[in-house]
Amino acid sequence: MSLHYVALGDSTTVGVGDPMNGSTTDLSGAGARPGEGWRGWASLLADSLGSSHRVTFANFATSGATAPMVAADQLPSTGSDPIDLASLIVGVNDTLRSTFDAGQIRDCLQYCAEQLTARGALLLTVRFHDHGQVFGLPSWLRRPLWQRIEQVNAAYDDLYARFGGIRIDMADYPEVYRRDFWSVDRLHPGERGHRHLARAFADQLHHHGFPIAVPPALACAGQTPSKWADTRWMIREGIPWLGRRAGDLTPWAAKMALTQFSHLRSAPTDAEVRRVQV
Repeated sequence: MSLHYVALGDSTTVGVGDPMNGSTTDLSGAGARPGEGWRGWASLLADSLGSSHRVTFANFATSGATAPMVAADQLPSTGSDPIDLASLIVGVNDTLRSTFDAGQIRDCLQYCAEQLTARGALLLTVRFHDHGQVFGLPSWLRRPLWQRIEQVNAAYDDLYARFGGIRIDMADYPEVYRRDFWSVDRLHPGERGHRHLARAFADQLHHHGFPIAVPPALACAGQTPSKWADTRWMIREGIPWLGRRAGDLTPWAAKMALTQFSHLRSAPTDAEVRRVQV
């Protein structure tokens, strides 16, 4: 059986965090493209599908992509031929920008799904976990970020309800909140994380009638980043990244935190509620 699989998305689908063949690719993954030093879950899944099918695989994901970029740039690159499988995983980069627009994200995802499924594709999508918890963000920034992620998740809920397919809820996997699931930057899965994601999709595909003789292996060749590697990355990449994002995110997050604090202060206390009831 022949399968045509296309992958659309951001740096996670590019494979950032999972260097292939001992690559010394810059761990920031900035500007990374598929095949340029990174392997990743989509490539692992395609290889695994190849154990039972004749697979053609095209990865159109780009590092830093947002939902509008996927709709405007990546989708047209897929051509017009029939597609059997299409992964559509994007949205985290959108949450990290002051231009965040949940309605626009939903519209872009819906448009991509319409086009892909019209060509016969079974959609592969996700529901995101709490990225702020993994990265260790302060609560005043983590809560507003989680609110945005939940809005992206709601868009994926709508997508799944309308188009079906296979959806992996990342929060259902406890290992997502373990350090060894992530690369040194904690923003991208490490080798273990990419392997678990590929395995989760492979298991679901098998249940959907796509037999896979050799599922993606979970054993890793690489090592979990050490504390020294974490510290070195934070100095070299993490602090500059936070600095770049500060001008974009901090005013919004501070406003959200202040709004929440004001709401809590204005809400009646339990004692006041009891007095009114009496």
